[in-house]
Amino acid sequence: MTTTLRPEGPETPTTVGGRTRRWRILSNGHQIGALRTTSARHGSELWGEISELEVTEGRGRGRGTFGALAAEEVLRTWGCTRVDVVVPETAPIARGLATALGYTERMRNLGKSLTTATALPAGVTARPIDAAEFPAWIDRAAREYVRSLRESGLTEEQAQAKSRLDHQNVLQQGADTPGVALRRLHGPDGAAEPLGSLWVNLRLRDLPDGTPLAWVMVVEVSPAHRGRGHGRTLMLLAEQECLAAGVRELGLNVFSGNEVALRLYASLGYRVVNRCYGKPL
Repeated sequence: MTTTLRPEGPETPTTVGGRTRRWRILSNGHQIGALRTTSARHGSELWGEISELEVTEGRGRGRGTFGALAAEEVLRTWGCTRVDVVVPETAPIARGLATALGYTERMRNLGKSLTTATALPAGVTARPIDAAEFPAWIDRAAREYVRSLRESGLTEEQAQAKSRLDHQNVLQQGADTPGVALRRLHGPDGAAEPLGSLWVNLRLRDLPDGTPLAWVMVVEVSPAHRGRGHGRTLMLLAEQECLAAGVRELGLNVFSGNEVALRLYASLGYRVVNRCYGKPL
């Protein structure tokens, strides 16, 4: 029995300097599944992604494994240096396959449907991050993001490239970028050091049913104020900002090793939607 990949359609260029193509998984010429390969440029490197992997016939016979390995080979020929996969939390078999093929869990996507806003604790206020404050704030946020990316398994070059790409794509007009909420949390003494900061993209994308999805990009508690519940307050602020903008679906990424954050979000009603895995090629 021969299992192969065959193109379902032509390659299509992507907006981030890569390409994408959907493939049919064939067994003796008969289609038994499909998948998609995509590459994206991150600095001097190309990263690959395998998505839409589905086996429609003959499950449990290693066909998913073959499809994933064949997709990895396609990405190698495209010049990719690493590959990522995003697996729904509802697909434990796919998570097991990723682990068996040497992928490491890097982060989790969490989500929550919002209903009503909860008031912030007494004595704290939120203020916008203005143009004068923005350069120092974004520099600090970028350094922290790079550190977290390194801890999740990326090299220094990969982490720096991803940080630059993510920040440039979303904050193209700095503090005045429309569709984002940039806030600092202050205590009763407004002139004192901020308790923390928040960055929410109020419309990251639309869900399949057309519902807008907001995304928490940064939630940071100042080092001197950690362990006092301000992370929870910042998340309540994020929910307030979303509801004020008419958005009721909010998500965020959490790096897999951050158990403190995972417990906090679970206590606030967030659930794991996807798990993100990766490995070098």
